[in-house]
Amino acid sequence: MARADADDRRFETPKGTRRTAFRGGMDKDTFGRFSEAFARGMGTSGFLIGMTVFVVVWLLWNTLMPAVLQFDPRELNFTLLTLILSLQASYAAPLILLAQNRQDDRDRVQIEQDRQRAERNLADTEYLAREVVALRLAMRELASKDFIRAELRQIIDELDKRDGEREAAESADAAGSVEHGR
Repeated sequence: MARADADDRRFETPKGTRRTAFRGGMDKDTFGRFSEAFARGMGTSGFLIGMTVFVVVWLLWNTLMPAVLQFDPRELNFTLLTLILSLQASYAAPLILLAQNRQDDRDRVQIEQDRQRAERNLADTEYLAREVVALRLAMRELASKDFIRAELRQIIDELDKRDGEREAAESADAAGSVEHGR
C-alpha cells in the first residue's frame, strides 16, 4: 500500500495507476530505460570495434596458444564463442525491439501534439486572416486624405462665399443708411 501511495505522489505517474515491478525490484519504466541505453550502446562504433577486438583476441588466443591454455579450441569450432554470441543476440534483439516500441510510443505522442499545435496554428491563422479582411473593409469605408481635403476645400469655399455675401450685404446696408441719413 505504501508503494501505491508513493506512486500517486509522483508527477510522471498518472493518478490511480500502479507501477508493476519485475523481479529484483525493477519497474517497467526503469527496464525500458535500460533497454534504450543498451540499444543505443549497441548502435555505436565503439561497441562494434570493441566486439571485433574481443572476437579477434578470442580467435587468436584459441588458435595460436598451446592446447593446454586454449579454453575454446579451434578443433571444436569455437563452440563457447558461438554460444556467447548467440546468447548476446538472443537478448539484444528483444531489448532493441522494446527500445523501438518505446520510441514509437513517444513518436505517436509527439505526432499527436504536433497535429494539435498545427490545428491551433491554422485556427489562429484563419482568425487573423478574417481580421485583416475586416480591417481592409473598414479602411475602405474610412475617408481618405484626398476626400477630407476636398470636403474641407468645399467647406472653406462655402464659408468664403458666405463671408463675401455677408460683406456685400453689410456694405449695401451701410450704403442704404448713408443715403437715408442725407
